[in-house]
Amino acid sequence: MLKNQDHRLTIAPMMDWTDRHCRFFHRQLTTRALLYTEMVVADAVIQGARERLLGFDAAEHPVALQLGGSDPGKLAEAARIGEAFGYDEINLNVGCPSDRVQSGTFGACLMKVPDLVAGCVAAMKAAVRIPVTVKCRIGVDEQDPEPALDALAEGVFDAGADALWVHARKAWLEGLSPKENRDIPPLDYGRVYRLKARKQNEFIGINGGIQSIEEARAHLDHIDGAMLGRAAYHTPGILAGVDATFYGVKSDPFDYAALIDAMAEYAARHIEQGGRLGHVTRHMVGLFHGLPGARRYRQILSTDATRPGAGPDVLKTAFAAVEFGAAAAEAA
Repeated sequence: MLKNQDHRLTIAPMMDWTDRHCRFFHRQLTTRALLYTEMVVADAVIQGARERLLGFDAAEHPVALQLGGSDPGKLAEAARIGEAFGYDEINLNVGCPSDRVQSGTFGACLMKVPDLVAGCVAAMKAAVRIPVTVKCRIGVDEQDPEPALDALAEGVFDAGADALWVHARKAWLEGLSPKENRDIPPLDYGRVYRLKARKQNEFIGINGGIQSIEEARAHLDHIDGAMLGRAAYHTPGILAGVDATFYGVKSDPFDYAALIDAMAEYAARHIEQGGRLGHVTRHMVGLFHGLPGARRYRQILSTDATRPGAGPDVLKTAFAAVEFGAAAAEAA
């Protein structure tokens, strides 16, 4: 079982969003929250361009690699590769409902075969020394979430899983798009709480629909950890309160100027290596949500930062548009 303090607050793996640039940015806002990669398919890890798929900045630690797959041998090999790259944890995706994962018989499809999931976890645990965890749904399609989630949890913990993160919705593999699967199936936090009540000695974390760090903190009255997803991405400024709220780290008011300087330096390195400013700044658009000048900031990042040849100075120009009065600083 993971130490509760280590994983009290995590940032969810999100396809097309939580790439290395997003994670570096989020790490500037919170030094303690565990960050997750996008899901990477085990076959791609084994056969693909590993540096492009798995490379990350040392500043991102603690950072976990999420794998997709259903072949125990391939997942074990991919986990070994991930550990060698320096990841702090390997996570198995048993929750993604996209067409891509359905065609590959992994992701949320695996909710229907808990014995196979257990076998995958056992193989990964035997292959690495770092924690192996699982992220799942409460069920899929017509499954009854009570026995379905219990069966999945029993299997993965018996196989040695160090934690189970539960997105507190069903996934509908037919009839709903991946986007609709993030909103339409109703949330059932109580189902995850009941699992934790049965599994007092195991780490159970919760995900789905959490909009603020206050909501996340309230879940810890019932569960071991909370995972922020879209709220962290669309309004990343909320992450500036994570270290104090969840880890008791006392600090001065957050220094946004230092954050922008750090991101400008990071963007400059990325551009020198052949990248573009927009690869970095696309994750930063929502940073000053609700503050005076935020609209102009967004406009600059959405237009000027995406132009060919744009440099880090664009980021500093955008930041200069934000107004930090007393009330604004409190809102931030």
